[in-house]
Amino acid sequence: MDLLASQEGSTATILIVEDSATQALLLQSLLEGNNYRVAVAGNGLEALEYLDDHAPDLIISDIIMPQMDGYELCHRINLAEHLKDIPIIMVTAMSEKEKLQLAFAAGAMDFIAKPVDRTELFARVRSLLKLKYEMDRRKAREQELLEVTKQLQEANLMLQRLSELDGLTNIANRRCFDVYLDQEWRRATRTGSQLSMLMIDIDYFKLYNDTYGHQAGDECLRNVATALNHTLKRGGDFAARYGGEEFAIILPETDIAGAVFLAQTIRTKVEELKITHASSEVSDQVTVSIGAASVVPEKNLTNAILVTTADQALYQAKRNGRNQVRWTLM
Repeated sequence: MDLLASQEGSTATILIVEDSATQALLLQSLLEGNNYRVAVAGNGLEALEYLDDHAPDLIISDIIMPQMDGYELCHRINLAEHLKDIPIIMVTAMSEKEKLQLAFAAGAMDFIAKPVDRTELFARVRSLLKLKYEMDRRKAREQELLEVTKQLQEANLMLQRLSELDGLTNIANRRCFDVYLDQEWRRATRTGSQLSMLMIDIDYFKLYNDTYGHQAGDECLRNVATALNHTLKRGGDFAARYGGEEFAIILPETDIAGAVFLAQTIRTKVEELKITHASSEVSDQVTVSIGAASVVPEKNLTNAILVTTADQALYQAKRNGRNQVRWTLM
């Protein structure tokens, strides 16, 4: 027994497809004598039934058989995704050699002439099994590479998402806000649609921190951020932590009336959180002041004008007593 046969024989399974019992027994005896596992089918139909539940490493098939011949068997195997990589050796009489071209066209990879020569048989078998194992190893490496690539893509996506989130409130951070505002400003400039913004400030938040501590302050920020996110109903509306106790909301395709309505809803939602704030000068609960602004962007303007205008409206709300909404239409 040669080295390759001894290494592969214990694991390689070969399917013999042969209508001649004598020829099938001869091939089976030779192959099993070299420690290959062997299965036998009497024709193409029997072979396909076997292949429904098994995937041999190699198929040795006669060409001329009843019910389904070797041509059709090769064709069917090569149509099946899970079978098409199994190499096929055709067994043919010398008088049938002109038909081999059809077998190769159907998917056969090699042939053995009848009567079968032992040395030739094992040479063909070893060669195609080696090819099959190399193909399997390559596919396994490709699959591993695909898995690693997928994991890297998922990790990169996670890192990108983390880079866009505020670590405390788990909503978008200032960097992500700037990118989104630029994107929506450009889109509104192209379409001529209105773009609105809300600037939101938690009233007397420094006093809240001084009274209840920074951990309570962090929890307050998280609760307010959650309330903001839950208030937004449209997919394009975008909330971010702008900095400190200040939040910002971008509202594409929204006029000032829609922006003010949402601002009033947010102000009410924050009051409904009923977060105690004994040090507030406007309420015994946490409240917010909100500035709203709306504009139809033009090419000679920059998005800074919208931020500045919303911020000025917020300043008016704070100066006029807080816990209220003020707005500016540009």
